[in-house]
Order: sequence, then C-alpha cells, then structure tokens
Amino acid sequence: MPVLALETSCDETAVAVYDGARGLLAHRLHSQVDLHARYGGVVPELASRDHITRVAPLLRETLAAAGVGYSDLRGVAYTAGPGLIGALMVGASVAAGIALARGLPLIPVHHMEGHLLAPMLESKRPEFPFTALLVSGGHTLLVSVEGVGRYTLLGESLDDAVGEAFDKTAKLLGLPYPGGPHLARLAENGRPGEFRFPRPMTDRPGLDFSFSGLKTAVLTAMPRAVGDQARADLARGFEDAVTETLAIKCARALDVTGHRGLIVAGGVGANLRLRARLKALSEQRGFGLYFPRPEFCTDNAAMIACAGWARRAEGRRATQALFTTPRWPLAELQPPGTTPKLDWA
Repeated sequence: MPVLALETSCDETAVAVYDGARGLLAHRLHSQVDLHARYGGVVPELASRDHITRVAPLLRETLAAAGVGYSDLRGVAYTAGPGLIGALMVGASVAAGIALARGLPLIPVHHMEGHLLAPMLESKRPEFPFTALLVSGGHTLLVSVEGVGRYTLLGESLDDAVGEAFDKTAKLLGLPYPGGPHLARLAENGRPGEFRFPRPMTDRPGLDFSFSGLKTAVLTAMPRAVGDQARADLARGFEDAVTETLAIKCARALDVTGHRGLIVAGGVGANLRLRARLKALSEQRGFGLYFPRPEFCTDNAAMIACAGWARRAEGRRATQALFTTPRWPLAELQPPGTTPKLDWA
C-alpha cells in the first residue's frame, strides 16, 4: 500500500514514498538553508516561493526512484500543520490536486506525529507503549504514546524550545545560521566545567521545561568568553546544561509512565552529546532507547509518509477536504477507529 507524502512546513521541500510491506521506497529533500542564511532566519514568503519551484521536480525524481507511478499509489499524505501557513499550503495544494486527479485518499498529517513515528523507519524500532521526547524547531515535548493517535502530553517548554535556545545562543556567539549545528561543532573543542550554567526547572517536581533563563545566563557569561578556547568552553557549558536537563526530565517521565522505551526525535535529537547522555542513562536504568537516523531527525517527507501510511493502514477514513493550520496541538489528534497491529516493514 504505497503512500506518497509531501513535507513543506518550513524551509525544506521534501517528497517520499512509503510502503507497509517494503518500507521506505524513496525520499528526496531540498534544503533552503542557503536561501535564508543571508537573513539569519527563515523568511516565510521566500520559503513559500521556493517550495513552489522545487516540489514538481522532486515529485518526478522521487516517484522514479521508488519505481512507482501515480496509478500504484493508495494515498497521498501531506504535512497539514503546524508550520508556516504559506509553506504548508504549497504541499497541501499539490497533494490535494494529485488526490483529486487520481481519486486517491488525502491524508493530512501532524508534523509532530511524523517526528514521533520517525523511529519506525529504522530496523530497530520501539513497541507501543513508549515515552517520547520531541525536540524539533519551536517544540520541546514529553509525550506518553500508547499507539498511533493515542498521545498524552506530559510536559512542554513554557517559553523557548530547546532548538530556539540553541539558535539564540549560537547567535550570541556570532555563529552563522542555522546556529544549532554550528554551536554543537564548537562545543566539541570545549572543556567541561569551565562554564557552569543552571539546569532549569530540575530542582522542582514536574515535567515542563524552560530555557529562556539559560539563554540569559549565557548572555551574562559572554564577557568572560574571550578567545576561541573560551568561546568553545562556553558552548560546551551550554550544551552540557541542555543535555543534562533533557536527560533528567526523560528519566522522570519514564518513572511517571512506567514505560520501558524512550524515543527521541526532532532536529535536536541528532545532537551527539544528547545521544551519548541518554545512552548512558538507558544503560544505567535498563530501558530501550530509539533514535531515527540523523537525516530523519530534521524535517523530511519520509516520516510524513510513514505516519500517513500508518493512519491509512488503520482504516481511519481519510479526508477529501484540504486542511492546513499553523497551530495544531498534538493533544487534539484523534485516535483511529480501529487498532490493528501495524506490520511495519
């Protein structure tokens, strides 16, 4: 049951085809990083226009690589939200046009559900139920996952998401856009303990996050970060504070849920220090730890295709109406009408 998917929620144009029996057949992605770098961040109008020029060639290339035609498809999935509304409308319009022309079900997918199910693209995948840490763009969430569409929010950031904290701290250090990966590379040369920053909201109960104060602490410490080594030390101190905070909250979430599996997804999930910190925690406490490969941590259509296939395979009736929304709480997602055991490829 091959499903075509389009992802255009922000600054990546992506297309993929996923089949429940054969797995991911093909995926292609065009990043707009170079387009937005001169502005230091994403310009929504430019993002939308670039999606328009890129999506058709990527469609042709992906279908050819997958070895399927439109007549072979059994559904068309697209990212319906959250995201930049103009960018979302590009992918949604193309998906709706294909679905209407071919008489196929149209499957709107929640962007964060795509991230949440991205580990299912790997050969080592979790079994439901599990706990999820979603650290993508403007989102930092801890979620209890009982099954597809059965999500309970455990905690979230009350201000800056962790990805935003990385980018803003990188900007303070004068690093280029996108800041998070550049900061992580700088921190590789930093010495641990030279800068000690707070682990926000870990001294009180609860599973919510707050990273705006950590950014302020970095700003206060900036006068002491003179020279290349000191800047690397500051980046290392910031990264250590973030990863330890996330690890502490993940451990608490597992205590609350009683789950024996933790998945970590989203762009910050590719951070090597975070992966190492959580791996050590999993070995210490004996729970399963699951990550998507780094290319599926950032925005991509493979995760949207996988989530769209899962929704379609469950027998949930697909919509025929085009739907997009810039804001879409994960808790608003509805579970399917049936709960068959999905046979992931």
